[in-house]
Amino acid sequence: MADGFLLQGPQDAHYTILLAHGAGAPMDSTSMTAAAAALAGVGFRVARFEFAYMAARRTGIRKPPRAETLNPEYEAAIAALNAEGPLIIGGKSMGGRVASMVADDLHDRGKIVGLICLGYPFHPPGQPEKLRTSHLKRLATPTLICQGTRDEFGTRDEVPGYDLSNRIEILWLEDGDHDLKPRKKISGFSAADHLATMAKAAKAWAERLPV
Repeated sequence: MADGFLLQGPQDAHYTILLAHGAGAPMDSTSMTAAAAALAGVGFRVARFEFAYMAARRTGIRKPPRAETLNPEYEAAIAALNAEGPLIIGGKSMGGRVASMVADDLHDRGKIVGLICLGYPFHPPGQPEKLRTSHLKRLATPTLICQGTRDEFGTRDEVPGYDLSNRIEILWLEDGDHDLKPRKKISGFSAADHLATMAKAAKAWAERLPV
């Protein structure tokens, strides 16, 4: 760890990806660690950071997050990272949602080149009427969302019906859950298979970004 970041991947990588964690699990969760390793494995420099409320949980202080209040923390992490070369921001679940809320301003200012979301929380589980997509209608930042087809925060049956910006590309991972993890006996795929597919797709997508 360096200055609050978990860093992986080649130091001379062309692209750096900054990832924030989800609402209930820290930056070193099994899911985040596996996703970061997959992205580093295809040549990205990957940096993970933790919001203050999650860092406080490590000392026993539990305070539920509100995604909208975390935007300044995400922007502060970008400034602290001070990445060399093109920067892509994103995260797991809520972390990706927060990144998506600050992305356009940062993209307009030339601070980032893209956004990647791993399991976007389109709505709370079991509450499909409570959509978190209003800002995604006008999103101008090139975006890749990697989503499991049975993600309870937004399935393949639901998401195509949403009004989303044409700047958003969605990679569907067969039978994947909110961690992109499939049931191998049903899908024929393993979690490692899906993470490898995600990382390769992210690399191909990044190479098409205008920088």
